[in-house]
Amino acid sequence: MTPTGPQKLHEPLKVANTPQWRELLVTLNPKAVEENIEGEPEFKLTMAKASTPNSLVIPEASERYRALKSQPGSTIEVSPESRIYAADFARRIGGDGAPSRSANTAAPEPVKKTPSGAALIMDYGTSSTIPINSLRGIKDHENVPPLSSPGQVDVSADVDFTSLAEAALEGSEGVEVHGPVEQGDFLTALGIEERMQQLLRKVKDEEHRKTLESGWKRLVEKDPGSMGQIYKVMTIVPENNGQRRPVGFGGGISLS
Repeated sequence: MTPTGPQKLHEPLKVANTPQWRELLVTLNPKAVEENIEGEPEFKLTMAKASTPNSLVIPEASERYRALKSQPGSTIEVSPESRIYAADFARRIGGDGAPSRSANTAAPEPVKKTPSGAALIMDYGTSSTIPINSLRGIKDHENVPPLSSPGQVDVSADVDFTSLAEAALEGSEGVEVHGPVEQGDFLTALGIEERMQQLLRKVKDEEHRKTLESGWKRLVEKDPGSMGQIYKVMTIVPENNGQRRPVGFGGGISLS
């Protein structure tokens, strides 16, 4: 139930008499450690033989996960830390009936009386589906096995924006969540194209012009090599009975 990665599991999925989640654990890879087979990663993902505290507790955090429990072979990726941070953001923005406890501090924060502030979350991930098989490693701008070359590979996974929204709304009744929306749509609504045209009018060097044009197009276009679709944007703002939508999330700009 933790990130599975695109690599094959080293234990088959087995149907239990009673549906139970099994955690995928990072273990040593005998082919690399004992047999010294070249090219084999030092670590691998192995399915736990029995329930663990994580597999018993974490999937109960959301109805989305609970609904999959009865379906043999289901796989989910969950980031408990991300949910903690999203809930903490919400409490800092919208307040709560109990003191807020930061994810990095032991002492509780004072209760916020008046909702204020906002959080803007931008990353690549899914809009509504639960991420699966998204764990990947990146080294020298190329995809590599996520458990290879420990300490030298950036490990990444898709963000579950719906999970963050759930955690935020559970964290405080004083907030509302907008999005996620695709990055291309968000930046276009904020006027990135108009701003780009302003910048281009002042550019005299052709190479500089090409750099600016290719850069902003990569941010907003939605082809596989661009960021406009795969990257998403979500915001947490003070609750306002749905009377206004933030700019970039369907709202407009009012000039006084």
